[in-house]
Amino acid sequence: MTTTTLAYRLGDPDWEQRYPVLTGTDTVIGAVFRWHRDWLTLTSGGEHNLGRPEKGQRGTPKAAALAAAGQVAAEYAAGHITAMNLADVTAAVPVLDGPVPLLHPRMPQTLRNIETAETVAATLAQFRWRPYTGFPGSDNHQWQECELCGWQGPRYRSHQRGRNGGLPSTYRHPASEKFGAPAGCVGDAKVRELITAYQQ
Repeated sequence: MTTTTLAYRLGDPDWEQRYPVLTGTDTVIGAVFRWHRDWLTLTSGGEHNLGRPEKGQRGTPKAAALAAAGQVAAEYAAGHITAMNLADVTAAVPVLDGPVPLLHPRMPQTLRNIETAETVAATLAQFRWRPYTGFPGSDNHQWQECELCGWQGPRYRSHQRGRNGGLPSTYRHPASEKFGAPAGCVGDAKVRELITAYQQ
């Protein structure tokens, strides 16, 4: 008995860091993404949790994503799943038209999660960041917009805290041609002027 090995690759991740899995001439056969410490696949057969990456792949998101994509490719090669449209496995950044929910839809509505989410929301407001989703937990990024210059991108909760309990760096984010945002934001002096917490 022989096993067919299908060549595959990862496409560019969407705003929620879901990587489309591609084969051939950009044929989409699914997507892979991380939720907390597990990796999940999204295919024509639905969503499947693969669990945590094997030892040696942890802490290396691209290696773990490729390993998860290998599972998708194997399913496709075996004829268990079919090709999909890119729009079925990825999404464009949403347009905000009002307040976002406190918690991400995948987050359980527990008292601890709600209290943490409230703390995070207050910190984001204090440091002039606008979230595009509810709080997804500390292990997951949250798409945010810098209210000082318009930069957008994925940020983790750890980015909102400074070292040893101090204030976060005034170097707020990398440059972005897409959003016309300079590296670091509007500069150290202006950031300190616009955010009260740095003046105390």
